[in-house]
Amino acid sequence: MKRGPCRTMTHDYKRNGTTTLFAALSTLDGSVVGQCLPRHRHQEFLKFLRTLDRGVPGRASACT
Repeated sequence: MKRGPCRTMTHDYKRNGTTTLFAALSTLDGSVVGQCLPRHRHQEFLKFLRTLDRGVPGRASACT
C-alpha cells in the first residue's frame, strides 16, 4: 500500500466535480438571472450571454 492520499483511493473512486454558476443582477428591478452549468469554459459563458440577450427586453446601452 502506498503512503499518502493515494492509499485511500480505490479502483472505483469517482471524482464528484463542481458546477459553475453564472448570474446577472438587474439593478432596475432587483431580478436575478442565473444558470448552473457543468463545465467552466468560454462556450458556457457565451451560452449564458445568449440566454441574457434573449431574456432581457430592450437594448439599454451603458455606453451611449
